[in-house]
Amino acid sequence: WILLQATHQERRVQASGRRGSHASVCWRRGHKLHHGEKPLFIQSCALFFSFSKNAAGEGKAAAPDGASSVRRSGGWKLAEEAACREDVSRICPKHSWNNNLAVLECLQDRKDETELAADCNHLLWNYKFNLTTDPKFESVAVEVCKTTISGIKECAAEERGKGYLVSCLVDHRTNISEYQCNQYITKMTSIVFSDYRLICGFMDKCKDDINKLHCGSVNTGEKDIHSQGEVIACLEKGLVSEAEEQPAITINEDCKKSIMRVAELSSDDFHLDRHLYFACREDRERLCENTPAGEGKVYKCLFNHKFEESMSDKVRLVCGERLIVMALPPTVLFSTCFGSCSAGQTVSGECQGEMLDYRRMLMEDYSLSPEIVLHCRGEIDTHCSGLHHKGRTLHCLMRVGVKERERERLQTLIQETDPGADYRIDRALNEACESVIQTACKHIRNGDPMILSCLMEHLYTDKMVEDCEHRLLELQYFISRDWKLDPILYKKCQNDASRICHTHGWNETSEFMPPGAVFSCLYRHAYRTEMQGRRLSRDCKTEVQRILHQRALDVKLDPELQQRCMTDLGKWCSEKTEAGQELECLQDHLDELVTSCRDVVGNLTELESEDIQIEALLIRACEPVIQSYCHEVADNQIDTGDLMECLVANKHQKEMNEKCTVGVTHFQLIQMKDFRFSYKFKMACKEDVLKLCPNIKKKVDVVICLSTTVRNDTLQEGREQRVSMKCRKQLRVEELEMSEDIRLEPDLYESCWQDIKQHCQNVVFGNAQVIECLKEKKKQLTQHCHQKVFKLQETEMMDPELDFQLMRVCKQMIRRFCSETDAKNMLQCLKQNKNSELMDPKCKQMITKRQITQNTDYRLNPVLRKACKADIPKFCQGILNNAKDDNELEGQVISCLKLKYADQRLSPDCEGQISVILQESALDYRLDPQLQLQCNDEIPRLCAEEVAAQEQTGQVEECLKINLLKISHEGCKKEVLNILKESKADIFVDPVLHTACALDIKHQCAAIPPGRGRQMSCLMEALQDKRVRLQPECKKRLQDRIDMWSYAAKVAPAEGFSDLAGQVFTSPAKNYILSMLAMCVVLLFLMGLLCGRITKRVTQELKDR
Repeated sequence: WILLQATHQERRVQASGRRGSHASVCWRRGHKLHHGEKPLFIQSCALFFSFSKNAAGEGKAAAPDGASSVRRSGGWKLAEEAACREDVSRICPKHSWNNNLAVLECLQDRKDETELAADCNHLLWNYKFNLTTDPKFESVAVEVCKTTISGIKECAAEERGKGYLVSCLVDHRTNISEYQCNQYITKMTSIVFSDYRLICGFMDKCKDDINKLHCGSVNTGEKDIHSQGEVIACLEKGLVSEAEEQPAITINEDCKKSIMRVAELSSDDFHLDRHLYFACREDRERLCENTPAGEGKVYKCLFNHKFEESMSDKVRLVCGERLIVMALPPTVLFSTCFGSCSAGQTVSGECQGEMLDYRRMLMEDYSLSPEIVLHCRGEIDTHCSGLHHKGRTLHCLMRVGVKERERERLQTLIQETDPGADYRIDRALNEACESVIQTACKHIRNGDPMILSCLMEHLYTDKMVEDCEHRLLELQYFISRDWKLDPILYKKCQNDASRICHTHGWNETSEFMPPGAVFSCLYRHAYRTEMQGRRLSRDCKTEVQRILHQRALDVKLDPELQQRCMTDLGKWCSEKTEAGQELECLQDHLDELVTSCRDVVGNLTELESEDIQIEALLIRACEPVIQSYCHEVADNQIDTGDLMECLVANKHQKEMNEKCTVGVTHFQLIQMKDFRFSYKFKMACKEDVLKLCPNIKKKVDVVICLSTTVRNDTLQEGREQRVSMKCRKQLRVEELEMSEDIRLEPDLYESCWQDIKQHCQNVVFGNAQVIECLKEKKKQLTQHCHQKVFKLQETEMMDPELDFQLMRVCKQMIRRFCSETDAKNMLQCLKQNKNSELMDPKCKQMITKRQITQNTDYRLNPVLRKACKADIPKFCQGILNNAKDDNELEGQVISCLKLKYADQRLSPDCEGQISVILQESALDYRLDPQLQLQCNDEIPRLCAEEVAAQEQTGQVEECLKINLLKISHEGCKKEVLNILKESKADIFVDPVLHTACALDIKHQCAAIPPGRGRQMSCLMEALQDKRVRLQPECKKRLQDRIDMWSYAAKVAPAEGFSDLAGQVFTSPAKNYILSMLAMCVVLLFLMGLLCGRITKRVTQELKDR
């Protein structure tokens, strides 16, 4: 402070033309500014100027002979010395000539191209050397810094008279709080740091290294004395080379400490780093003109402009080397933080700013990290050359996939810089994501850790840009491998990690609980129930779920998954490059994965089943459906599988888009691989599975096992259900879900995939459309697939609720007609209301399809099967003996029962069911499979117009009856004759005749119950009774039927006595035939008597003999 004030005062005195003594200057300054300290200032001034004269005298003595003598009257001045007079007048402004320190500063800071005379160089050297070593110089420091010296033990203990005291004060200048002392020492550092030989002890400690590295000579005159900053710069290069493990370069520890100390001390002020000052002076003036010196501000400014094209290569190189040295010990940039390291002490804002700048520099320039330069040099040259700009090299290394050792170096750098706490530290990420932050994350405070989380939430959305996406994933790869790098997660889960995972301090590591394993421990406890043990706090669980949602976006963000599944990813999923595809691929190949990979994929899938929101991409795709149908479930903080169940239930709503449908179906398919992947099913049926279906893993097998158990217990009346009620309810849900897509029934899908490819290749999966296609193409299927489809139909007919297409198409009609009907009787209810005027046409068509299916085999009609349980083996055993398992009988059994119905030999229950079938098939020929099979060629030929009718009301059967004589196919003719025979048993079986005679039945036969041919006999008697007048149409139809029956009797003789008796009893001429039969019997009896007497006589004659 004294030197500065004296300098300014001298300039003012010179400008005004006044001359005053130095004592008066100090007095006036002291009187004006520090009135109470006048004696100290006067004494210090006197000491300094007497010392200055002494230094000048010694400087003069050491000067060449040509130097002029010192003028004692006005004080010794550098500008008046012959050795430097010419240089001073040429380089320095005239107003500074009377101030030795100003002249010294001017000559030291000259431009590179300006040369000084050798004698002047030597004079300046001796002047500075005397300043730093003269005991009187120390005495000034003792007076000015008395309080400071007593407070710094190291400096108080230094030996006086050797220059050590000032050097010590320079070393501790950051701890000097006394204003005058601080200003004094600051001024002296510009002298000390101009030459390494002026730094106390430096020359002794680094002499050998200077010579070994050829950094210059310690002998005066062998090198430009005022370019001695190059010596330190050379040693610093050696230090960097040693850090990069270059061979044959080692620096002894004492010199290394001295170099680091010099770098640390000179980093505070740009002017003190002489080598950098001279190299960067022009760029500093151009780029950092308004940046004040001190506190490292010029350093920061130059580094911020380091990558600009306007900065010269030389300056960029020098800045880079200087920053590398500064980066070697982190404390170089943290001089402001030295007092903030004690436990429990709050870090100052100034220190935090320094740390932020330091971390940002490390992320921007990989060359500041010697280990990365050393271990990643090959990858940088091969993949990342030309990207040494704004942190792009580091991101390039993150992207190209370096080896394990190099990856560890990058992980260490990320841990040191901690960009997760403030995304702005990563300049490459900051610039790439600026637009996304401004639009998607503008509600979050700039620099908040939640910015990264916000960016992850918008990954793969329309708001995300490609460059930001890449930079974000590259950084998240490393953050995901150490839970402490996510500040929000660490803050919320620190106590839980300590309590549950046995971690301690944030910077402690353990081989039993490495950083990557802590999160695995946390998420294993995140979904535990109270019964399963300790759980995470709510805040921690929320953060764990957030991280899980982010990791599901990319398999690389899950360290455990990537590590264990690296081989399988390459083997099965090398072509899966889209977002989320790799995990889906691993799930698809779950059974083929190695054990360690299968375990981690299985655990993750099981976790997803409980909280499907972990599948962020799926949730985004399904947002419209969730908002419309599942918002109440989605809003719950705890998801127990309800959201996925809701999505499955609404999978075919109009709001459902293709991506959501594919995602939900994929998850359903994955659930089939293991029942544990269905959270609600697992929780409801875990005990039942262990008890009733042990050692079964696949969900479809578990469902079949439990369903079979439920069915068997139901069929055995009086037996208690072994499957619990809650499991039966969830089992029903699973069965209904499986019926929607053939892929959810792996056994059926595997058996029919060739048939699907051949017959249903253009049919879309879902909505049971492929299953419906196979049903329609059933006759063309392979034997194995045919059997599986038949088995499926048998199950669906027993439980129509499992018939997805029927339930979907007839959903509204079920609500209208069958809302109170039991699920197992749903089809029966729909059939009864099929012909209602309110019946939806599409539903009616679907019901007809199911009726056609039922009539192909009695086993597909549970009601008929139960009603005719005794009649079928009694009358149709021959057909059953020739039948094959799981293959349709093509209506043979039902045709057999129809004939017995005509013979009136069925039991009442069976007769009632066959009557219904006969009535239905009489209206629609398609419900008679034998008629269709036998008349396949005749129907199109003879009745094409009737077949094309929009609605079937018996026209085709009537056409075949009328054209009976034209039918050439014997099988078809026989079927038509059987229809005629059946119609004699009940007029309802003949819809055309019934419609024509409806009024006559009402008037003539109202008292006669239907069935067993009673109403038909009534009409025939009315036809023969001349007193009764029937409707013309009825009379005509009846006459036609008589003619048909007569023809049928001729062309279709009875096949047995029972058929003959049936024909007689159902014939209109029954009485005549019976009378004739009775007459024949009487005649036979009389003939028998007569023949018997003759025989008896013969026998008697033989006896007489």
